[in-house]
Amino acid sequence: MLKFATQPDIDVQVLEETEVDSELNRELVVFNDDVNTFDHVIDALIQVCEHTTHQAEQCTWIIHYNGKCAVKNGTFDELAPMRNSMSDRGISSEIL
Repeated sequence: MLKFATQPDIDVQVLEETEVDSELNRELVVFNDDVNTFDHVIDALIQVCEHTTHQAEQCTWIIHYNGKCAVKNGTFDELAPMRNSMSDRGISSEIL
């Protein structure tokens, strides 16, 4: 005769998949180059992205050492004019 062992109560957690609006999770990424000066990039970040001087300086150092930095988060519609403005200043950037 077979006997089945009873299992203790097990808590089961169910993960729910939720739809995330990718429009809300975009980043404006600025890339390093050998053309633009630190001051030019800092001024652009202050004017275009409304960074404080400290934020702009920190982002510029990250760009210099890591080759890129996500300088602003937002929707595509919010970031597109900023990307265009950075491009107009000769600064390479993309919305990712």
